[in-house]
Amino acid sequence: MKVNFTELAATLPRDPSDKWPAGVPFVNALSHGTMSVEVFALNELDHQTPHDQDELYFVQRGSGTLTIDGVAHQCNVGDALFVRAGQDHRFTNCTTDFATWVVFWGPKGGEK
Repeated sequence: MKVNFTELAATLPRDPSDKWPAGVPFVNALSHGTMSVEVFALNELDHQTPHDQDELYFVQRGSGTLTIDGVAHQCNVGDALFVRAGQDHRFTNCTTDFATWVVFWGPKGGEK
């Protein structure tokens, strides 16, 4: 299966929700088994909560800061960032064009 980042990012933000009043900032791209891929383009404060799977971010546009369990990591185009299942994390100080692939995989609770 093939998906296109630019085409998917152009669909964001999606309709607002209670959690995302300025519009849902992600769209599902593909999935297989425990793996799923999304495009995430932050358009307001990052309201995400810890996930029950391990995840990788691959920054495609813009820049920002990803804080993981209180440790800030500057991120730019071309960077890959890993977040273990259950870790508190959120993006801040993102440029208006910021967008990233997000890959979730593995069992609930993450790989050991």
